[in-house]
Amino acid sequence: MSDKNIKSTLPKNYENIQERFEEYGEALNGLGIAVKQSGPLDEKTSQLVQLAASAAIRSEGAVHSHAKRALKAGSSPEEVYQSLLLLTSTIGFPNVAAAVSWVDDLLEDFL
Repeated sequence: MSDKNIKSTLPKNYENIQERFEEYGEALNGLGIAVKQSGPLDEKTSQLVQLAASAAIRSEGAVHSHAKRALKAGSSPEEVYQSLLLLTSTIGFPNVAAAVSWVDDLLEDFL
């Protein structure tokens, strides 16, 4: 999957918060950068971990965002789906099924 097929825009609500609360947005962005630089995980693995966490809290927007970022970082669609299916015994089938459907929505134009 090529980068040009994956939108790199941030969710509108995130951008709105960044604009309305500039110092908060800068701190939030800085935290994200610091955390990613604090350990050995590469970008692809980091995005798959964040995708799984997003599914666990049933955040459709975050699932979309981290699935896009994981794909952009080199994950295959199969890796994205496996990162969700691995959660079944932890978060339950209904939560996994919801996250899979959100990724399906995201990828329907590319599969």
